[in-house]
Amino acid sequence: MLGIGNVLWADEGFGVRVVERIARDYRFGSNPRLLDGGTQGIYLVDQVRWADVLVVFDAIDYGLPPGTLKRIEGEAVPQFLGARKMSLHQTGFQEVLALAALLGDPPGHQVLIGVQPVELEDFGGSLTTPVKAMIEPAIEAARTYLDRFGVQWLPNDDNQAAHRDMPHPALDLAVYEAGRPSPEVACRIGDSRILARRVSG
Repeated sequence: MLGIGNVLWADEGFGVRVVERIARDYRFGSNPRLLDGGTQGIYLVDQVRWADVLVVFDAIDYGLPPGTLKRIEGEAVPQFLGARKMSLHQTGFQEVLALAALLGDPPGHQVLIGVQPVELEDFGGSLTTPVKAMIEPAIEAARTYLDRFGVQWLPNDDNQAAHRDMPHPALDLAVYEAGRPSPEVACRIGDSRILARRVSG
């Protein structure tokens, strides 16, 4: 299971936040792997080639109402990853899938679980409320899909994200939200204080 996106750009961090939650709440056997793919793009190709079943979580511009969750399967996945470029990592991941196929090792099964973002331009912002509410439904969608492959989701009793390839604990959603300054202190969408100085100067 792979989460891609950038946690510094509001709803762009959705995919990473989903795998973060999975790592916190569940544990698996030796086969399933959780990965924070961030914005690594082409550097994820070996991970993708390793997978027989690939589940990707991401913020996707489906052209749907904000906060809508949608699941795409099979050959349709790459076209949605490249739909209306919102950030560099999406184009890069589309190339990852193409390169894995070119090398002869594409995942036999792939599914994209994406949410329509509400806000992408809030640098330093967190997930918006409608998108954050889709974390658990996204996990349930993944569980439903992976049931056919016999994947067992066991409770992670100590609630520690012990999986490898997860974000540093300092980037945990709760820690991140508690530690960032308010928009009033550090404006994240065009700082009017700087813009005023540029105009007056």
